[in-house]
Amino acid sequence: MKKAVYPGTFDPLTIGHLDIIKRAAKIVDELHVVVADNYKKQPTFTTEERMEMIKRVTTDVDNLIVTFTSDLIVRYAQKNEIDIMVRGLRNIQDYENEYALYQFNRNLNRNIETIILFPSSRNHFVSSSAIKELIVHHADISPYVPKEIIKDVQDKIRPKLDE
Repeated sequence: MKKAVYPGTFDPLTIGHLDIIKRAAKIVDELHVVVADNYKKQPTFTTEERMEMIKRVTTDVDNLIVTFTSDLIVRYAQKNEIDIMVRGLRNIQDYENEYALYQFNRNLNRNIETIILFPSSRNHFVSSSAIKELIVHHADISPYVPKEIIKDVQDKIRPKLDE
């Protein structure tokens, strides 16, 4: 059985993330979407909220496991006998970050291969931080966030603006 892991903070999940999830799920038997905490980021949504949003918009993907880890993704992969890591790559800044991460991961576990999936052209510039910026300015986020979670995303981010 061919298994892969697609890690991210998903804070919030975007249509770019969803695009990568659905495409990656087509090329493996089992895809683990792992909500990971990034110590550099202060998440808006709890781990449970992020996992629930992913589950809600991927009900049509049968070979998906949605979970979380506070450990290194390479360790999660090793514990779950996963040898493929899926990453999305939007721009040159992502390339530099992903290349450095790839090198660290290879040094930690040479058995894990990284596969890069490029976003479709309409998702090329979509990011979670851009979504938050649009909400701050009361702009329409429907082209960038799955419709099932738009209200949740707006409701969670807007109260923080009033604090």
